[in-house]
Amino acid sequence: MMLAAEIFTDTFVMGLCTRALYLILILSAPMLISALAVGLVISILQATTQVQEQTLGFVPKIVVTFLSMVLCGSWLIGNLGTFIREVFSTIARVGPH
Repeated sequence: MMLAAEIFTDTFVMGLCTRALYLILILSAPMLISALAVGLVISILQATTQVQEQTLGFVPKIVVTFLSMVLCGSWLIGNLGTFIREVFSTIARVGPH
């Protein structure tokens, strides 16, 4: 049985945190990019028509964000599941056999 100190070194933990932050960035990108694109289009339309209604920009962003979550959901869960399985398998190597 390996000791936790042998597996969870400073370098390993920092690498794990870096991978987790990168995964958060990648997994949130489809929703953020779609909301940004819709917000930009709505802003351009509001500027050209001079209609400054706040809810006009809010509702389409929510709808597009939800649709991007539905469309990318299996990809999101797959990537997150792979990362969690790797973390749990590393933790399991420390425990009793």
